[in-house]
Amino acid sequence: MSKTELAANEPGKKRFARLSNAIRRIPPLTPGWKGASIALAIVACLVIFVQGYQLIGMRGVGDYLTGTVLFLLAIVLITGIVAGVLHWAKKLPSRFVWLLLASFCLLFISFIGPVQLMVIVSLSVIVAFSLLGGIVYRWMSGSYREAKRISKVTAGVVAAVMLGFIGIGGCWLLGSGNPELAKPYRLQAMKSADRYQTAMMNPAQEGTHKVKTLTYGSANSYRQEFNTEGSLITKPVDGSAFVKNWSQIRTNTFGFGPDAMALNGLVWYPDGEGPFPMVVIVHGNHLATDYSDPGYEYLGKLLASRGYIVVSIDENFLNTSPYDDVFMLNVLENENPARGWLMLEHLKVWNEWNKTKGNPFYGKADMNRIALIGHSRGGEAITVAAAYNKLQVYPEDGNIKFNYNFGIRSVISIAGTDGQYKPAGRPTVLKDLNYLAIQGAHDMDVSSFSGASQYSRVGFTSGSDDFKASVYIYGANHGQFNTAWGRYDGAGLGNRLYNMAQLMPQEEQLQAAKVLISSFLDATLNGKSEYRTVFQDLGYARKWLPDTMYIGNYLDARTTVISSFDEDIDLGTTTLAGGRLIGEHLKEWKEEKVEMKFAPEEYSAVRLGWERKAASGVPAYTVVLPEGGISARENDLIVFAMADRDDKKEALVDLTVQAVDKSGNIAALPLSGTGQLLPMFEGGIVKWPFTWALPAKEPVFQNFSFRLADFEKANPKFQPEQLGGISFVFDKTEKGTVLIRDIGIRSEAAATSS
Repeated sequence: MSKTELAANEPGKKRFARLSNAIRRIPPLTPGWKGASIALAIVACLVIFVQGYQLIGMRGVGDYLTGTVLFLLAIVLITGIVAGVLHWAKKLPSRFVWLLLASFCLLFISFIGPVQLMVIVSLSVIVAFSLLGGIVYRWMSGSYREAKRISKVTAGVVAAVMLGFIGIGGCWLLGSGNPELAKPYRLQAMKSADRYQTAMMNPAQEGTHKVKTLTYGSANSYRQEFNTEGSLITKPVDGSAFVKNWSQIRTNTFGFGPDAMALNGLVWYPDGEGPFPMVVIVHGNHLATDYSDPGYEYLGKLLASRGYIVVSIDENFLNTSPYDDVFMLNVLENENPARGWLMLEHLKVWNEWNKTKGNPFYGKADMNRIALIGHSRGGEAITVAAAYNKLQVYPEDGNIKFNYNFGIRSVISIAGTDGQYKPAGRPTVLKDLNYLAIQGAHDMDVSSFSGASQYSRVGFTSGSDDFKASVYIYGANHGQFNTAWGRYDGAGLGNRLYNMAQLMPQEEQLQAAKVLISSFLDATLNGKSEYRTVFQDLGYARKWLPDTMYIGNYLDARTTVISSFDEDIDLGTTTLAGGRLIGEHLKEWKEEKVEMKFAPEEYSAVRLGWERKAASGVPAYTVVLPEGGISARENDLIVFAMADRDDKKEALVDLTVQAVDKSGNIAALPLSGTGQLLPMFEGGIVKWPFTWALPAKEPVFQNFSFRLADFEKANPKFQPEQLGGISFVFDKTEKGTVLIRDIGIRSEAAATSS
C-alpha cells in the first residue's frame, strides 16, 4: 500500500482505535456474574424452546425452529435497547436524574388531560429546556471558548432549534386552538320554517311572575350567604353511611363532618299564592371551595318567572379538594350515593315547610309536581334520588330506612355521568317518569354521551303518559351550562391542551339549555303537551334554539316497542314475542352493544351495513310483526331510532321505509321525507395536531316517525289497520352502515300533537 493510501486511511484507523479502546474500557464480568449470566441464558433459552414447541411444534420442525428463534431474537433486541438506555442513563449525574424525575412528575400532574398528551408535553418541556439550559450555561461559563468550530456550530444549531421549539410550543399552549367549526347540518338549514309552523310561545322568554329570592342553610354555615337576614335555618343530616374517607382536614374546612351535612340552598320563586311546581337543581364535581350552586341562577330566574319554585342546592362539600384530600392521596370515596340522598333530604325539609303555617313557603310548593335537574355528577345524582325515592331501605344497608315517596315526575341530566355508582352493584333503572338528557359534542370532561345509557334504562308501564328524550348539541362543552364553571372543563394548565376555539359562545349554550329545559318542564309538570313536540322533532324549536347542529331522540309510554335489541342473541326474533327479523343481501348484520367513544355501552342495537354494487339483490332489513300482537290505526306512527355508523361519510344516508299489510300491499316512503339522518358529529376536543389523543365522534341515536296514514296516501290499497311488517330498504345510498333500535308503533293519542 502506498504512503498516499496509508495517509488517506489514517482517520478510519483512528476511529477504529478509539472504538476498540472504548470497548476495552467496559469492565468485564467477574466470575460470579459471568456464571450467573450463563446459567440464566441457558435456562431461559431452554424454557422458551419448550414453550415454543407447546405452542407451534405441531406445525413441523421448520416452522417451530423459525418461529421460536425469531421470537428469541426479537426479545434479545428489545431488551438490548432497554439495557443500552439504562447504561446511558447511568452516566447522567444523579442530581440531574433526580431533578428530571421530579420535574416529570410535576409537569405530568400540571397538564391533566389525555394521558398520551400529558406524557408528550412533559417530555417535550424536559428535553427542550434541558438542552437549552445546558448550552446556555456552558456558553456563559466559557466552556465553548476553546471548543472546536464544529462543536460551537452544533451547539448554536441545537440552541436555535430548541428556542424555536419552545416558542412554537408556547404559542400552541397559549392559543385557543383551531377556530374552524363547520356546521353543514345547521338546525335552520335542515328544518325549513314553512314545515314547522307553531303557535307555541318561546319557552326561554321570561314569564309574567315577579321573581323573589331567599336562602336557607344550617346555622353558622361555612358560607355567609346561607345565613343572611331572612334566611331560613335547617338542621344538619347524618350522611356518614353514604360516604367514606372524610378527612379531618375536610371537617376543618367546612365546619362539619359526614354526620352533620349541611342543607343549604339558593331559592328563586314566583311572587304569588301557588302552589307551584318545584324544581331542585344540583351541581356536579368541581373544586370544593369554588362554589358551583350559584351557576344556575340563569335557570332559577327564568323558571321562577314562569311559575316554578327553583332551588339550587349546595353539595360543594362533597366535591374534589386537593388540599382537604391531602393532594389527592386521601380522597373522599363513595360520595355519589350521598349526592342523590341529599336531594331527598332537601325535599323532606320543603315538605315540612309546605305544611307549616307562618313559613314563607306554606302552601306554595306542589309536592306532587317535582323535577330534579343535575349537571355532571349531579346528572347521575338525580337518577339515584329518583330511585331512592321509591325504595323502603338503602340498597347498601337495609338498616337505613327510607320513607320519601315524593311526587318526582321529571329528571333532567345535563352532561351527566353514569355508572359511577351502581345501587347494589346494578345499573340504576328508572320507571314511569319523564327523562331528558342534554349533552355537548365538545364536552371535555364527560366526553362521551353517558346520558344515553341512562336513557336506555328508563321504562314505562302501559297507560302512563311519560316520555324520554335526549338532545346532542354540537359546539357545547361541559362547563358553560354553569356560569360559575365557564369555558374551561379541565383542571388548571390542562385546559391549554383543549380546542377552546371550537366552543359555541356561552350565551348561546345557556339559551339552548333554557329552551330545552323550560319546554320539558312545561310539557311534563305544567300540562302543556304541545311542548312535547319540541322533543319529537327539534324543528319545532328552530326559532328559539341557537343555529348549530343537533341530534334528538324521543320515545314515550304510548309506544309499543317491537324490537329494542336488548333481549337476547337471536338475530331472528323481536323483543315483542312472536315477531321475526329478516336480513337480505346485507354486508353486515349483527346485534351488538353500542360502541361509544371509550367502550361499549350496556344497551344494544342492530348493526346493518350494505354495499349495493357487491350485493346480489337490494339490501333490506324487515321486521315481521307478531300475529295479532299490535292493533294499529291510520293515525298511529311507525317509530324507530337510528344512528349513522360510517366513519368515512361522503353523503347523508337515505333509504326507503316500507310498510306492508297482511294482504301483501306495500307502501313506501323515503327516510328523508321525514328527516335527514345526520352523521356522527366530530368534535375536535384536543388541539391539532393531537386530535387523535381523544376519540372525536360516536354514534348518537336520532328518532324518526312515519304516520301510517301517509303510507296509505302513497298506496291507497295499503290497510294501516292490518299492518304486518316494516322494512328498511337500502336502495338510495350506495353503501353505508347504520345502527337501529327501539322500533315500534306509537299510538294515536301520543301522536296527535306531532
